[in-house]
Amino acid sequence: MGKRSSQRKKVTLGDSDDDDSLSSSSTSRSEVMLSQGIEDVQPDKESSLDQALDALYEKRMCISEATTRERALSSIIEAFSSSLQHLFVEKKFATLLHQCLNSIKRGSAKETSLASHAIGLLALTVGYGENAHEILDESVLPISQALKSSFESSKVSGLVECLAIVTFIGANDPEETERSMQIMWQLLHPKLGSNVVSRKLSADVIAVVVSAWSFLLTTMDGWKLNPKNWQESISYLSNMLDKDDRSVRIAAGEALALIFEVGSLEKFFVEPKGLGDNSIHEENTPRGGLAHLQGLKGKILNQVRNLSTEAGGKGSVKKDLNSQRNLFRDVLEFLEGGYCPETSMKIGGDSLSTSKWSKLIQLNFLKRFLGGGFVKHMQENEFLHEVFDFTPKRKHLSGSEHHLSSGEKRMYKSPNSVVNKARTQLLNKQRMLSQGRNAGHYAVGFGDEEP
Repeated sequence: MGKRSSQRKKVTLGDSDDDDSLSSSSTSRSEVMLSQGIEDVQPDKESSLDQALDALYEKRMCISEATTRERALSSIIEAFSSSLQHLFVEKKFATLLHQCLNSIKRGSAKETSLASHAIGLLALTVGYGENAHEILDESVLPISQALKSSFESSKVSGLVECLAIVTFIGANDPEETERSMQIMWQLLHPKLGSNVVSRKLSADVIAVVVSAWSFLLTTMDGWKLNPKNWQESISYLSNMLDKDDRSVRIAAGEALALIFEVGSLEKFFVEPKGLGDNSIHEENTPRGGLAHLQGLKGKILNQVRNLSTEAGGKGSVKKDLNSQRNLFRDVLEFLEGGYCPETSMKIGGDSLSTSKWSKLIQLNFLKRFLGGGFVKHMQENEFLHEVFDFTPKRKHLSGSEHHLSSGEKRMYKSPNSVVNKARTQLLNKQRMLSQGRNAGHYAVGFGDEEP
């Protein structure tokens, strides 16, 4: 597999210099303030989260009470998207989880969708560990049961995305991941005798389910997959490439590219009857089966080639058409020459790059899920740093050259926002850091020092 010389695709996110822009140095300063116990810098945020959590206890007796819970969940989502709520989670993890699960079990479609998103954000906040696995354990059954009786598009999409996020973070072994993937796959392709209600899904929901399934497949080693679960997936996804909706075709194209990247292709297709009787094997694949697989790959190549050059029809949106063409050109280059698309985006002053389908799919899924909170989480969420091998640069803090954000300016200028003692502690800490910098030390990890 060769290395092509191509221009990386570049995207810039949060790359501005004004006071409200996000930067890695703001993370370090916030850690200092938290480690010093200055909890009244943002006194309203934690109290508003407490109020929102209390509102989830409202009884389900009238429309106004349902609206109260929906507003509360929206507030929680906003708070968890815009900043990492570690202190709140440390105190209220179990309560928040179980109140959101109650909303999934008994709430309206909107309430269920919001609660699903809140649980996903909770998992992203806690990162790897026992809490993440607890979220997965507690959520799988309620989500699975809700999906069996759900027909509203927003509700199904929210539940599936939540299941993808909590599994991605909380699964401890391949069996747990495949369990969630099977729940998703049966929505697309229910088997006879299964407990999944057969229903016609909208194109938008199909695209979400395929993307969520692919997102979890990125964590799997091809050799660990159970072949009984996925032997129809390549053919099924190939058929999706012929669907009318572009979002479905794009999701299916990404999934197929990922399957070929993962390898172990024999686990993703079904041999025609009679081919499995051959005694001649090539790399443990019957010769007839190998020929069938090559034929299927040839069919997919033709489909991908056509989609990469598709002309816009009447009523087609140019942006969607260009997205499809670009995606399938990348898929075509990968299937023909083994070249993975390379992407690079700016986050603050740092570059985040991908060079594999698996990482690109993970990045796109998390960007969609986090929305406007993506930049903040990429700068400050250690779990995401590990996922993408991304380390934001920590800017040096020096007493005289330190540039304050607008929030910190208010902290220093308002006598009512922070007590003088806390401000003095912070200034002393900055002087110590400045001295350390002069001695060759960087402003990293000082949140773990003893005050």
